[in-house]
Parts: sequence; structure tokens; C-alpha cells
Amino acid sequence: MPKTMSINAGSSSLKWKLYEMPAEEVIASGIVERIGLNDSIFTIKYGDGEKFEQVLDIEDHAIAVELLLKQLIELSIIQDFNDISGVGHRVVAGGEIFPDSALVTEEVIQQIEDLSEFAPLHNPANATGIKAFREILPDITSVAVFDTSFHQTMPKVNYLYSIPMEYYEKYNARKYGAHGISHQYVSERAAEMLGRPLEELKIITCHLGNGASITAVDGGKSVDTSMGFTPLAGVTMGTRSGDIDASLLPFLMEKLGLNTIDEMIYILNNKSGLKGLSGVSSDMRDLEDVEDTNEKAAIALRIFANRVQKYIGSYIATMNGCDAIVFTAGIGENGVETRKEIIDGITTFGVELDDERNNVRGKERIISTDDSKVKVLLIPTDEEVMIAREVERFKNQK
Repeated sequence: MPKTMSINAGSSSLKWKLYEMPAEEVIASGIVERIGLNDSIFTIKYGDGEKFEQVLDIEDHAIAVELLLKQLIELSIIQDFNDISGVGHRVVAGGEIFPDSALVTEEVIQQIEDLSEFAPLHNPANATGIKAFREILPDITSVAVFDTSFHQTMPKVNYLYSIPMEYYEKYNARKYGAHGISHQYVSERAAEMLGRPLEELKIITCHLGNGASITAVDGGKSVDTSMGFTPLAGVTMGTRSGDIDASLLPFLMEKLGLNTIDEMIYILNNKSGLKGLSGVSSDMRDLEDVEDTNEKAAIALRIFANRVQKYIGSYIATMNGCDAIVFTAGIGENGVETRKEIIDGITTFGVELDDERNNVRGKERIISTDDSKVKVLLIPTDEEVMIAREVERFKNQK
């Protein structure tokens, strides 16, 4: 049977899953960490709980891919390279160029690299992963799947900033959003769980992890999302500030003696959010452990819930209604108390949580009461299977 790989390449990592398609059965998964550094960690999980792990120096992504594919053969997970018929690559920024996934060509790779100014930490690594696989598997179906594509259905009224229009016309300065693959997966799955056509539903999807974004999905299409030109905008996150008054930046730069805007942006991306507010941690679990005795940790938790509530409320207004709210990603899937606090603060919209159903971590289910007008769902996200499905779609078009 044909097998498809889903790839998420970072600057020093390569996360992957291998699927039997179209059954969507996970055959193996793993990660190569610390690529380009000493003591790279190479992990494969397969079979019935079996695990292969090796520590060695891996110079670059091309070597990582070669080692990975050879090890899959040695472990008899695949017989040879011909067993893999398709590879899908997650790419963070597709700009306005890619409203949909795309078959990989040299031109597409160049466009991904050109879009690096929109995602300087991600797109170069994504392109490196694509090129590494093309060197070894040049003839298979290779697809780039963009995190921004799902949000390309937003209307101008929602993606334009209130700045001179020429900045958008000349420089493409606009909202792009992120986590699109996840928002698409959970919104489609929510419709299946509710037994209703996606085209008829107004859904608010809450991807709450260390990075967090909220999306209004109307009829299966993203109409607004909380992240903006970059993933820095929106709700409070693990280390990111979320929305902030731009005039605060020069004020703080003067007070802190900072010389460049890059230094300030670094603080907003890496030292703010839950970590900055609490002074304890960016991890929600750590804050919950000390919230009874640490006032800063407690207020950080309240602010997180408050910002999510505000976006949910605004998106109910944007869509003029809401049929379902979905929680996903690390905090969304596991934060029992966080989900409760968020929903308990917006009951005026006809949404009511069932505390017993909500008392679960990482299990797909409806967690609202039977008579709740707005349903609440917990859906573990699966970006990898969405990427694999995109590869199958392009295979079938050939």
C-alpha cells in the first residue's frame, strides 16, 4: 500500500509521521532534534509501542532525511524508498501567493524562501526540509501545505489594518493568521461530531497552546482570526504578548535603553505573555500549581482566559451567531479549569459547560450540556493527517 509522510521542519528539527493511505493509519512517527548541533537526537516510534533512539551528530537536514529513510528500511517499516509515494510539508507563511496547498516545484521553493520576511524563523527551515526530501525522493508527489492558506478566505474588512492603503498595496502589510491547518481540521471534525453540514455552521475554534489563536469559521471558511501579520498578535500566549498598543513600544524602548526595534520585538515574543506576567513560567500547569499562593501567577491565568473570552465574543458578533466553540492544542485539550473559566464567563451567549463531561484531558468529546444553545467540543488537533490528506488530494488529481 502507498505510504505518505507528513513533515514539519524547524530550524534544527524535523518532526514527521508516516501514514498508510488512504486509511490514515499511522505506521510510525518521530523527530530528529538538534540538527546542526552536537549530540543530535534521532527518535522513531513504531509498531506496538516500539521505539528506536540514537544520539549522534547530524550536520544538516539532508543528512537527517537520509538517515531517517535508511533507518525506516532497517527497521522494516518500509521495504525501500519506493514504498513512499508522497510527502507533505508544513510551511508557515504562504502570503497571498498560496491560497491553497501547492505541488512542489523549483519555483514554489523559491517563493517559499522569498516569503521568509513574513516568517523568518520558519520558512527557511521549511524550504530546507523540502529540498532535503527532493534530493532523495525526486519523483514522488511532494506538496507544500501552508498554515496561512485557510485564512485566505477572510474578507478585506477583517484582514486589512487601518493604515494607509498603499502599505498593503505596495508591501502586502495585512493580517495573515496562523495555525490554519489546525483550525481547518477541528472545524471539519466538529461538523462531523455534530452531524451537521459544515456549510451550515458558525464555529469558533480555539487553538490554545504555547502559541494561541482564535478563528471564526463561517460555513467552513475562515472569516477572521486573532493572529495578524505575524503570530505575535491576538490573545495572551506562553511567551508572546498578544495585542498591544504600538505606542507602548517606543516608550518602553526609551525606558529600557533599547537601541533597535528588534530588541523590543524579541521581548514581546519571548519574555512576555504568561511568562512575563507571572515571572514564574510560560507553562499553564506551572502557574496552576502556584496560583493559590502567587498573585502574579493567578492574574496571568485570569488575563489568558479574559483575552480568549473577548475574542470569542467579538467573533460571535462577526458571524452574527455561533453554533459551536472548539478547544484544541495543548492547553485547549488538557486545561480543564481553563476551559471552564472561559466558558463560565460567556454564558450570556447561551453556552453552558457540563462539568463532568469537561473533566477530561485530550479526549474527543462534546463537553457542553445537552440544552446548551452553543455546543462546546474538545477535539485533539491533527495537523499531520491534514497534511497527508492534501498529498492524497494532489495524487488523485494526477
